[in-house]
Amino acid sequence: MSELTSTRICTTAAKLGLPHLAEALDQYVQRADEAKMGYLDFLDLVLAVELAVRDDRRFRSGLRLSKLSHHKTLEDYDFSFQPDLDPRKVKDLATLSFVEDKANVALLGPPGVGKTHIAVALAVAACRAGYSIYFTSLDDMVRHLKAAEDQGRLISKLTSYLRPAVLVVDEVGYQPLERTEANLVFQVISKRYEKGSIILTSNKTFGKAHMFRRTCARCCRNFTGSMVSRRLPSRLDVRATRS
Repeated sequence: MSELTSTRICTTAAKLGLPHLAEALDQYVQRADEAKMGYLDFLDLVLAVELAVRDDRRFRSGLRLSKLSHHKTLEDYDFSFQPDLDPRKVKDLATLSFVEDKANVALLGPPGVGKTHIAVALAVAACRAGYSIYFTSLDDMVRHLKAAEDQGRLISKLTSYLRPAVLVVDEVGYQPLERTEANLVFQVISKRYEKGSIILTSNKTFGKAHMFRRTCARCCRNFTGSMVSRRLPSRLDVRATRS
């Protein structure tokens, strides 16, 4: 390949937003020569690698914007630590069918059983699959919404909780909500209804009326605590609902 051709390819790749192609051009050519690739095989190689690079870049950017405090995966979770938890339940969630269905997941259990680990792992898997994700504790979400409301920026702040395909709300039920705070949470839940998934963790158990019923009113009522038992669950419980 002439230097002129190489320069032109690198310039065109940069204009197309393919900086890796420009950087790795010599490596591509070397691999093609060594494998005696045909034109189509060489093109297939370049496109496959560039797609993988772009996906990885998008994945890392998504994690950076997600506010996740760590990036643990399900492979890091020790299921033997929770023998009462059926791993098949969690691995079924890891297929992300609940995200496709815009359904919700509740991870309930006492402190230290790995609720947040699983919630984060599912979010990381969703991000890897191309879904947008966002992580917050319920306390932080309420605090930010109240501050935004006081500053006249509520609609703008709500958008940050409505935009992602998967919203992880950690530590639900640890602190009681005032009526005005519950109303702010209601706005998030009702506006996300059938538009995106929520993964929730809580150290409380829930009553018969599940927090993610079809009606937003019941959804909010359960979410804000009136249907949450004061009794701590004795083990990790995973619940998913379909819209």
